[in-house]
Amino acid sequence: MSAKSATLPPEILDSVIHGDCREILPALPPCTVDLIFADPPYNLQLHKDLWRPNLTCVDSVYDPWDRFSSFAEYDRFTREWLLACRRVLKDTGTLWVIGSYHNIYRVGSILQDLGYWILNDVVWIKSNPTPNFLGTRLCNAHEILIWAARSRKAARYTFHYRSLKASNDDLQMRSDWYLPICTGAERLKSAGEKAHTTQKPEALLHRIIRACSNPGDVVLDPFFGTGTTGAVAKRLGRRWIGIECDETYVRMARARIEQVVPLPIPAPMLPPPLDAPRRRIPFGMLLEYGLIAPGTLLRLGHTGHVAIVMDDGTIACNGHRGSIHRVGSACLNKPVFNGWKHWYYQDPQTGEYFPLETLREMMRAMCDTPPGLAETVR
Repeated sequence: MSAKSATLPPEILDSVIHGDCREILPALPPCTVDLIFADPPYNLQLHKDLWRPNLTCVDSVYDPWDRFSSFAEYDRFTREWLLACRRVLKDTGTLWVIGSYHNIYRVGSILQDLGYWILNDVVWIKSNPTPNFLGTRLCNAHEILIWAARSRKAARYTFHYRSLKASNDDLQMRSDWYLPICTGAERLKSAGEKAHTTQKPEALLHRIIRACSNPGDVVLDPFFGTGTTGAVAKRLGRRWIGIECDETYVRMARARIEQVVPLPIPAPMLPPPLDAPRRRIPFGMLLEYGLIAPGTLLRLGHTGHVAIVMDDGTIACNGHRGSIHRVGSACLNKPVFNGWKHWYYQDPQTGEYFPLETLREMMRAMCDTPPGLAETVR
């Protein structure tokens, strides 16, 4: 099976796989995942307890999965999982990886060595960070995310720029994100203590998944933990795959995601997303739907050139006949010409002139409007 025709086995979709992602990922078909979010071990290398001023112990990361004997061992580990992720990532897909100053610079270097193309880094500014109780360093109030495409040639990766901007009160989304850490009811507990030391907030995953995937896309998390990625992906109507080596986390993630109810998405009654590719409308469609008639005269801006619309969807002007683009190019002796913007038709009721682009937008609205509402658009 070729990479382009490969599909994921249905039994692994929307499931948590117990195991090491470096062993699981090579068994998956290549180029089948739309978005990867990775929250790998940070290699904090903590060797002693941290204490608050009130003599209570700080619940830091001492888990076995965060222990590496050296930077070289951590680098080998990072290279293996990033290479395995790159293999399953589609050309249109992207990878997000989060880390702290302990590991993110090593991860970024290895990303580039393996052929990934870094698109942005994002600073997650924590609105409620853990203080530096020893008073020996700055309060570590942020983490860094790297957003990368599979390669430099991946020019058509998924990114909903307009949607992000609209949700940000029509301001361009910046690369500094001010979000709280995971607390309260969202934080999973076990025996009264937090179940996972580095559980990420759902708000962070919501923004990433909404920005870089479409409903029905496959979102993969190779370090699934307690399932934040899967919970948000399910709620947003995405398919998901989680890989987790800790059996306790696997059970907790499955139970957590089972309780998630996907948002209702009545797709047939919704307009297309803001960043959806615009429907191609050929000029001939305007004739087929009666928005313009054969014999209509078109004016070429203020140049004095006048064309007539033929019944086959071509136009004729000054001895030239062809598309609205080719005839306009010939009349003005320009190599590039957009006929939609520069040919004008006359409104029969008002007598005003409008660019053909106006009729194209009317045609798009008719095509994108659900049945039953089309008459309103007309």
